[in-house]
Amino acid sequence: MSKKIILTGGGTAGHVTPNLALIPKLKDRGYEILYIGSYQGIEKKLIEEAGVRYIGISSGKLRRYFDVKNFSDPFRVIKGYVQAKRIIKEFKPNVLFSKGGFVSVPVCRAAKALKVPTIIHESDMTPGLANKLAFSSAVRVCCNFPETVKYLPAGKGVYTGSPIREELLSGDKYKGRVKAGFTDDKPVILVTGGSIGSVAVNNLIREILPMLLSDFNVVHLCGKGNLDESLNNIKGYCQQEYASEELKDYFALCDLAVSRAGANTICELLALKKPNILIPLPASASRGDQVLNARSFSAQGFSKMLEQETLTGELLYKEIINLYENRGSYIEKMEQSDATAAVETIINMLEGLTK
Repeated sequence: MSKKIILTGGGTAGHVTPNLALIPKLKDRGYEILYIGSYQGIEKKLIEEAGVRYIGISSGKLRRYFDVKNFSDPFRVIKGYVQAKRIIKEFKPNVLFSKGGFVSVPVCRAAKALKVPTIIHESDMTPGLANKLAFSSAVRVCCNFPETVKYLPAGKGVYTGSPIREELLSGDKYKGRVKAGFTDDKPVILVTGGSIGSVAVNNLIREILPMLLSDFNVVHLCGKGNLDESLNNIKGYCQQEYASEELKDYFALCDLAVSRAGANTICELLALKKPNILIPLPASASRGDQVLNARSFSAQGFSKMLEQETLTGELLYKEIINLYENRGSYIEKMEQSDATAAVETIINMLEGLTK
């Protein structure tokens, strides 16, 4: 029997990478895959590079604040719904999987109208607006945190964790060391501010860099445009704007991480069992999802959370030393987690809905 699935989600890399994690397994199970995203969103390039057919539709952002585009975007969403309905009728999928983002709303609504069963994945502790609008279309809503289930429609919530790209689990420590240019066996800290970097995290790390380099080597993924040329060629310090192919090797190489608290990144750290310090994006600069993510991981013993508003370089240095000395207890907690087999769990759910 022919098996077909539509994947959707977009707007940020976080709405795409879990879909990318599912694609190889879906292909192994014999699914024909179609991806519906926005015309020129970040998802278009990522999905096409994965060798999956991609169709863009009209989409509009759903804002909670005043913007003149609030008057025109509802018409874009309606247009997207009509387009998604036509695509679904032509493709005839058995099931739909949505990772959220504004482009996913008309797709999920169209799937419901055409009686295509839908599974949604929510990355953050509390659901975002786009997913909330799509909940009524779903038969199951997967989530990253056990606390999230209470925010989901009764009987639909399933704690699965986040699908992690299998390639991240196959990094080579030696290749990572060569790529970073490290020539000794000091323990390694991986610093990342998320897909766009973090000026605040970058500044804190650079403030204490001389102290860190006496005990550690540092791989610093500082975000586009955030390199500090004055720090080039310092022994034991590797700075890059971002990492793509080599990321898996840097993960394999590192002994601990300092990171923002985006849902996908912290779930990758959990899957790889890397002790970590989380410095979430402050609630004043976001809807507060990273703060909630970090609190959950801290409460479960996976991470140490530090608040940016009160954090100093001196305190960060002390916490890094403490984390390294007590890394075994963090690893032990991560090994006990039930949320490290999300790909298999979600694929099995999708199989159960495939008729």
